[in-house]
Amino acid sequence: MPRLIDCADARAIGLAECTERLAERGFDPADEDSLHAAARDLRQLGNDDRFLGDVLIDELKRRCEPDHEASAYGPQTLILARPGAQVFLRANIWPSPDEHVLRASGAAPFYFDVPHDHNFSFLTLGYFGPGYWSDYYEYDFEDVAGYAGEAVDLRFVERSRLEHGKLMLYRAHRDVHVQHPADAMSVSLNVMHSAPHQAWFDQYRFDVNDNRIAAILSHGASEVTLRLAVALGLEDARDLAEDFGRSHPSDRMRLAAWEAQACVETDDGARDDVWRRAEQSGSLLVAGEARRHRLALAG
Repeated sequence: MPRLIDCADARAIGLAECTERLAERGFDPADEDSLHAAARDLRQLGNDDRFLGDVLIDELKRRCEPDHEASAYGPQTLILARPGAQVFLRANIWPSPDEHVLRASGAAPFYFDVPHDHNFSFLTLGYFGPGYWSDYYEYDFEDVAGYAGEAVDLRFVERSRLEHGKLMLYRAHRDVHVQHPADAMSVSLNVMHSAPHQAWFDQYRFDVNDNRIAAILSHGASEVTLRLAVALGLEDARDLAEDFGRSHPSDRMRLAAWEAQACVETDDGARDDVWRRAEQSGSLLVAGEARRHRLALAG
C-alpha cells in the first residue's frame, strides 16, 4: 500500500508559503530529504483549515471574469498552484453516496471502483472529512509487459481510508488501489511529481478478480497525432507508422502505430495481416495485443 509518512507538526502555513517552499526546493519523491521536506510542507498546509474555503470562494467569484482560466484537470479537482516544472499542488473533493453529484454523474468521473496504478508518485493528505476508502494492492512493474489480459502478481494489502491527517506517498508503478466513496464529503490535498519522462511510462487498469491487466490508461499526444496522420492518408504516414511499429523506443507508441494501420484497413484479412506483422515485431506488449486482436478477428 502507499507508504505512510510519519510527520507530526502542529504549525500551520498558508498556500502562498507552501508554494514558495516547493518552488525553492522542488519535489523529488526518490530523494528522502526532498520527500520529507515536501511532506512537512503539505502537513503544515493541511493544518490551515480555512485556506481551501477561501480558494474555493475566490474561484467561484473569478469564474465570471473573461480572462479567468479555470482548472480543467478533472470534475472534482482544483489545481492550487504550480510551484515548478516538476511539481504542482491540487485538492480533490470526494463525494459520498448521499451527495447529489455522485448520484447524478455516477462513479466514473471520480475513478471510483476502477483498479489502477499511477505512472507518477505523489503525496496525499486527508484534509477534510472521513476520507475515501481504498482496497490497496502492490505489484512489480518490471515483471509485466503491459498487454490486456496479461497475468499479474497482484498482492492485496488491506482496505483502509484516507482519514483526516493521514499522510501517504503513492509510489509510481507499485501501488494499486480501488477507490470507494467516502462515508461523507471529504477532501484530500496532493503534492504531485510531474516529470517529462512520465508520459512514456504506462498506467494500467487492472482486473483484481483474475489478477490481470485490463487496459492501458495512459495515452500521449504523439499517439493521437500518429493515428490522425494515418487515418487522413497523409504522405509517408503509413511508412512512418510501420517504422515506429518496429523500432520506436516506447512499446506503447509501437502499439499505437500498429493500431493506426489496422484501423484504416477495410477487411478482416488485411487487418489480420497488420496484426501478424505486429506480433513478429519484437515487443512483448505488442505481441500480446496482436494475439488478442487476431483471435477476435478469427472468432
